[in-house]
Amino acid sequence: MTQNRIDGLIGVIHLLATPGAVGFGGMAALLERAVADAAAFVEGGIRRLIVENYHDAPFFKEGVGAETVAALALAVDRVRSVEGVGEVGVNVLRNDAASALGIAAATGARFVRVNVHTGAMFTDQGLIEGHAAATMRLRERLGGNVALFADVHVKHATPIAGERLEDAARDAVHRGRADGLIVSGVATGAAPEPERVQRVRAAVGDGVPILIGSGFSLATARGLLEFADGAIVGTAAKRDGRVENEVDAARVRDLVDVLG
Repeated sequence: MTQNRIDGLIGVIHLLATPGAVGFGGMAALLERAVADAAAFVEGGIRRLIVENYHDAPFFKEGVGAETVAALALAVDRVRSVEGVGEVGVNVLRNDAASALGIAAATGARFVRVNVHTGAMFTDQGLIEGHAAATMRLRERLGGNVALFADVHVKHATPIAGERLEDAARDAVHRGRADGLIVSGVATGAAPEPERVQRVRAAVGDGVPILIGSGFSLATARGLLEFADGAIVGTAAKRDGRVENEVDAARVRDLVDVLG
């Protein structure tokens, strides 16, 4: 990442359940899958990766346990050590920006994703409010060199009545000081309507990086990339296109070819 700007495709490392979460099967299995998925992304041509505790559902709204932070830090460090991996980021679900920044400071991760950075959203965890002031001040205390990408009307959530997509985008950038924005569909694996991406682009202009946060695939790529700078790739890169499966290097290669 250069000048806090990100482009191209970012592969998601969906960690297996971390300690304490339902279905935790041990750190050895978690780290083995993370490394294998990272290697498959690299083999397919995607070097930028983001690690998240995807299989920890049901999620805490914020303030995950110390055991989750420790597992994520170990996983990020292990993924960064895979040959060929470039910049690595972290997303602590559901909305623990402070832990994400702490993990980045400890591991050398270069960017974080924050689902609700400004404003508030109704979610299956209840009402989640952004903590932009605390988050950005913490980033400064930790060195200020980690880019922050904020979701705009994040998936698996409903915005507060009356908040326009464009206003949320502008607030995240101009008042929340996010380095870039993420536009997703309604759920994991669901693509946003290209019109939504276009509206966000019009709201913030060409100088702000915009990433697709869900549903990027061979079928949707052309329409979505017209107004976005890149995409976070998860489900479409998995064997048989199922989010719970391992990353398939051949599917990754097909997605990379879209950008070629």
